Amino acid sequence: MKKRVVVALGHRALGTTLPEQKVAVKSTAKCIADLIEAGYQVAITHSNAPQVGMIHTALNEFAKNHPEYTASPMSVCTAMSQGYIGYDLQNGIREELLNRGIYRTVSTVLTQVVVDPYDDAFYTPTKVLGRYMNAEEANEERKKGNFVVEEPGKGFRRAVSAPNPVKIVELDAVKALLDADQIVIAAGGGGIPVLEQDNHLRGASAVIEKDLAAGKLAEGINADLLIILTNVEKVCINLGKPNEEPLDTITVDQAKTYMEEGHFGIYNMLPKFRAAVEFVEGHEGRKAYITSFDKVSDALNGKTGTVIE
Repeated sequence: MKKRVVVALGHRALGTTLPEQKVAVKSTAKCIADLIEAGYQVAITHSNAPQVGMIHTALNEFAKNHPEYTASPMSVCTAMSQGYIGYDLQNGIREELLNRGIYRTVSTVLTQVVVDPYDDAFYTPTKVLGRYMNAEEANEERKKGNFVVEEPGKGFRRAVSAPNPVKIVELDAVKALLDADQIVIAAGGGGIPVLEQDNHLRGASAVIEKDLAAGKLAEGINADLLIILTNVEKVCINLGKPNEEPLDTITVDQAKTYMEEGHFGIYNMLPKFRAAVEFVEGHEGRKAYITSFDKVSDALNGKTGTVIE
């Protein structure tokens, strides 16, 4: 049996602009191809913060200048980002595999993730995105029921909630592709956030932490490994202090202690550790790795990376 792994790609693996993404994906494809060549069964998820912000800004600027068009909700912007990031990723990975003499289908699944309408996050939006607005435009946004925050000297911007992922709607499709030994890109950008109303799924004005969605995906497909890729080779505690210490292999209990002690930024390492702990806890043999995308092979061989087991 092949080991099943979920790889969560961070910002560094994708770049920010369209040209940067084209270049970054070539290196990322090599990392994924290494895993496949080593015999792993791979599902991939990814960040989308710069991309979804760009799409949201572009479409809303267009609607501003063309009143006959409506602005696009966050759920639609996330769906668009999944599509064009997946397009570059699946072609980059396919090309790299073919260059190595490996033929394997790579598919992007447009993935919806159910969130709880009563999640506390909906009362305290924290994710700032989109274009800068003046005071008049900001008031118009408030009248629509949207949250707006002011950035001194720059203007006003939308703020959306970051609820926890509850359920991946297309999970069975992802599992079917993996069972057929195909490579799957799913739950990109944390997934398209939706609210479940009987048989109807309605897009939510929110974004989901991609690392938490990666953990939910790994749980749902019963993965053996969760690999969260970021911009550091190892996670450190006491970061920037004289007693700064890189973490090697730690237990779930140690990871929980470090989280409770406040070692990790709320929007940076904390979601990664939360996802790792929730995936590993109570499941013998599971491991979660946090490292940089160019150190994955070394991490899996026990040479580097932060490992939670």
